[in-house]
Amino acid sequence: MATDLPLDGVRVLELGNYIAAPTAGRLLADFGAEVIKIERPRTGDELRNWRLYAGDTSMLYRTINRNKKSVVLDMRTPEGRDAVLALVARSDVVLENFRPGTLEKWGLGPEEMNAANPDLVLTRISAFGQTGPLSERPGFAAVAEAMGGLRELVGEPDRQPVRVGVSIGDSIAGLYAAFGAMMALFRRESRRGEPRPPLASRTIDVALNEAVLSMMESLVPDHLAYGVNRQRVGGRMEGIAPSNAYPCGDGSSVVIAGNGDGIYLRLMELIGRPDLAKDESLLANAGRWLRRDELDEAIGAWTSSLPRAEVLVALEAAGVPAGPIYTAADIVADEQYKARNMIQYFDVDTGGAEPASVGFPGIVPVVGGTSLQVRTLGPDLGEHSAEVLGGLLGLTDEQVAAATGTEQS
Repeated sequence: MATDLPLDGVRVLELGNYIAAPTAGRLLADFGAEVIKIERPRTGDELRNWRLYAGDTSMLYRTINRNKKSVVLDMRTPEGRDAVLALVARSDVVLENFRPGTLEKWGLGPEEMNAANPDLVLTRISAFGQTGPLSERPGFAAVAEAMGGLRELVGEPDRQPVRVGVSIGDSIAGLYAAFGAMMALFRRESRRGEPRPPLASRTIDVALNEAVLSMMESLVPDHLAYGVNRQRVGGRMEGIAPSNAYPCGDGSSVVIAGNGDGIYLRLMELIGRPDLAKDESLLANAGRWLRRDELDEAIGAWTSSLPRAEVLVALEAAGVPAGPIYTAADIVADEQYKARNMIQYFDVDTGGAEPASVGFPGIVPVVGGTSLQVRTLGPDLGEHSAEVLGGLLGLTDEQVAAATGTEQS
């Protein structure tokens, strides 16, 4: 197992629950940072129970919190607060996604953390950021995806907007938080010997709604420049055609991206529609978008006449980008994912009499040709409390019990 990972020697204190801050922590942990995850006594991170089908810890928690250490602390008590600040003093980065004002109320705000560690990088994730009129308002990714402009574009035009099948707003925010933390660490390390940057320059402020907005491409500029209000277009991408999902003769579907000008010509020849290939009004995307229904009908007629495997072979031979719409079972069986170590197996408690072998997603980005090895899955609640509080901080058993809220009555 690799011991020279890029972030070896970096210590991260994660004060986050759910998905956003833990995603940032997962990314840093994947590449070698020691991530110490603080969880509340008894229940821990609520993600432990999300999509829990059996056993006592969900596969979602095991995935998002891989390669981390779990420490139980009651941050609302003086003992828990003191332990957190002692860990802050020994950490490079703090990640948190509490509602703004919560940590300050517990005596764990930026000023207290900065006093404990004036080199600290503080990375904060919240619904709407640490400033502005909505800063104190709580909110989950569903709200952020709606207010960031994403929800309005997902779904069919004649129906209510829908959500994508994962907490994408949280995950995007986590990516930005990890990037922001690394940016601040790079600045700190590259300017050693210079005056220490102020706390404001070492504070990364990620808002869920802004993280989503940043992914909306030219949504706002198009509106302001041209008066365009983009609409939901189902499986298509506005202004781009043909690009959609198409039914195959065996009941499955494929995605075909035939929207490049040269690719479009090859696709029309393949499906036996040279008339559409020769039509001058269809030689550029703008014209094809106007006749998207006609093009989709022609492509769908061809795909529906063949099983998916034959459709994909023919498209590949013609140089037309296409792919199957995968289920989890398809992903597990895929040779490309296998070749890059993107599904990694661990024996896990799934509620049965014996642990089961379960595949988990590998580490992205790839370094060295295949995914790095996931070292450990998300830990049991408090699995590392004694190691961190006793070993790293030197607390006695009685002090550990007081800080973790496990004192005997």
